[in-house]
Amino acid sequence: MEFAWPLCFLLLPLPWLVWKKLPPAPESKQTPIYLPGASQWQQTQPIAGDTVPQSDNTKLIAAFLILSWILLVTAMARPQWIGEPIALPTEGHDLLLAVDLSGSMDIEDMVYQNKRMNRLNTVKVVVRDFLQERKGDRIGLVVFGDAAFIHTPITRDLDSVSKLLMEAQVEMAGPSTAIGDAIIKSTDVLRNQPEEARIMILLTDGANTAGEIQPIPAANIAAKNGIKIYTIGIGADSMTQSNFFGMFNNTVNPSKDLDEETLKTIAENTGGLYFRAKNPEQLQSIYARINELEPIDQDDQFIHPTTEWFYWPLGLSLMTYLASYLLKFFSINGLLFRMRNTIASATQNSINKGVK
Repeated sequence: MEFAWPLCFLLLPLPWLVWKKLPPAPESKQTPIYLPGASQWQQTQPIAGDTVPQSDNTKLIAAFLILSWILLVTAMARPQWIGEPIALPTEGHDLLLAVDLSGSMDIEDMVYQNKRMNRLNTVKVVVRDFLQERKGDRIGLVVFGDAAFIHTPITRDLDSVSKLLMEAQVEMAGPSTAIGDAIIKSTDVLRNQPEEARIMILLTDGANTAGEIQPIPAANIAAKNGIKIYTIGIGADSMTQSNFFGMFNNTVNPSKDLDEETLKTIAENTGGLYFRAKNPEQLQSIYARINELEPIDQDDQFIHPTTEWFYWPLGLSLMTYLASYLLKFFSINGLLFRMRNTIASATQNSINKGVK
């Protein structure tokens, strides 16, 4: 625990200094009280012993007042609980993932942990792990098929990006492949971000078959806006297919439509690199390689979560002050004094009525 304003504790001796420096209050003298009578003024002498007796709780009341003052000064000093430091990254990249959702991403030519998976589900698993390593980056997600769509805007909430990627489905954006449109859509998003590090990772398993612009001109526009594009071609080189209820097998190339030359040119024109992922292990190594090429800056700033505790001593101060007041008001001698005065007043009223 720490105090935000520890100098407030210098006020602790203030009541003692006031008590020492100020002169004592003068003693008040009881003066006669005159009451109007029926035919004349009648002087009523004060009843002997009319001064309020000293309370038996004087020391206890003084202790409560001192404790109340100490607690009040403690509250003024603002006690705080300082939590464990939380590191904040100084900078990060503006990174956009462009993921192909065309119909061919449903081909099951990937084996992950001894389980056959389609290409999109493999990408989901690998990219999810990649996002966990990019804390500090601002990341968005573009999906494309017949056209390109912003699935997640640029954000630091990487958990949301991962969740929305996991919810993406094959052909959600259409069955074709609009690579050029995906680059333009990503450029529109990234060029509004700070210029230091605009990165795009384009993943596809085919060639451009749709869209309003071809991939190479789109890449040139991205390069003019300072965007670096890493391209990834995904898909196995061979896959065994069974026909006629498993009686005949033939081997096919499921990646025959992959346009590697175009993906290489896109990467070269924008200062990026092209990678080929034939299996989940290669895809994992590619994203690990991108992590090395685009490292996150080291954390050198920290915040300490702070919880204010001043209201506890402040509340206790008010409670102890109220307790001292109640002790003084409801003291035994004070009650007896008030009872005696009540009886005396009643007696005096009876006498006055008798005189009338």
